[in-house]
Amino acid sequence: MTQTITGVQRYAIEVTKNLDHLISKRTINNEQYNFIILVPKNSQYKLHLENIEIKAVGKLKGHLWEQMELPFFSSNGLLVNLCNTAPIFSGYQILTIHDASVSANKNNYSFLFKFWYQFLYRILPFRTQKIMTDSNFSKDELIKYYPIKEEKIKTIYLGTEHLKAVKSNNEMLKKFNLGNISYILAVSNMNPNKNFSGIITALSHMKNQDIQVVIVGPKDNPIYSEVDLHSSTRINLVGYVSDEELSALYKNATCFVYPSFYEGFGLPPLEAMVNGCPVIVSNKASLPEVLGDAAIYCDPYEPKDIAEKIEQVLNDENLRNELKIKGLERVNMYSWERCALEIFKVMMEVMDS
Repeated sequence: MTQTITGVQRYAIEVTKNLDHLISKRTINNEQYNFIILVPKNSQYKLHLENIEIKAVGKLKGHLWEQMELPFFSSNGLLVNLCNTAPIFSGYQILTIHDASVSANKNNYSFLFKFWYQFLYRILPFRTQKIMTDSNFSKDELIKYYPIKEEKIKTIYLGTEHLKAVKSNNEMLKKFNLGNISYILAVSNMNPNKNFSGIITALSHMKNQDIQVVIVGPKDNPIYSEVDLHSSTRINLVGYVSDEELSALYKNATCFVYPSFYEGFGLPPLEAMVNGCPVIVSNKASLPEVLGDAAIYCDPYEPKDIAEKIEQVLNDENLRNELKIKGLERVNMYSWERCALEIFKVMMEVMDS
């Protein structure tokens, strides 16, 4: 709640909002269970909740707040950590770790970031009652890299409906002159793992030299190694956008491309599907597990294959329509309410043990 909203923050926000909704529906008995969100004083994001109290505590911020103050203020209950990290001095807690990228793709991270997270992940399995993750792929990876027993980790899939009710803001299209052109959309942060350079290299292999690429996401992040995005008049870096602007970009894109080398779940392709946008993704990691037959798959290590798959979708209207239909069907498999309910069941399991 002190950071820009990307995938991890989105997960925590949607889980919390849906826990609140489950209390309103009386699926969760708020007379039996009391939920409190503990935040540092520099929290800026405002959550509008009906049943869950938000309490600012402590004087520190960042990891110091989490490690030094949070254990004290959460000592009278079960601590639920939704964003990859947890305090090592708290033993009665559960934790979501979204993937093992910091070990599987360690060259993509700064030394300090990598050192800190790898240190935490070797200790936290012994300091948590249960660990949750986003896919069976991530479950296997976490067991592979860290001292986590299989019976201690549970796969809980994410949801997709956070963009369904969003009203598109088409001003973004006018601002970047996208209203009357065909463009490929890519959405994520600047982690080299996301393989934006693969998309850009793929452009040189395409016969269609008029297609534009629109990249959405923070333009820089100090935790990642430098990304080499070659300058090109066909590349449009729009930076961070609102949900309303993102919805408009999805709905008007010819296709969405996500050739990531490594993903614990892959939320952006499902967001594209929610908005009826045909999806091309990497054939690696969790993406085939999550997206099934609703996407076209490419080899992220072969820019020529990425180019061929893009042109296949661009040149075949029937294929685009088929992908739209399959995508809209696929997203119905995933629900934030179901995700929140599964997490609550883990809470109850721990509290009853």
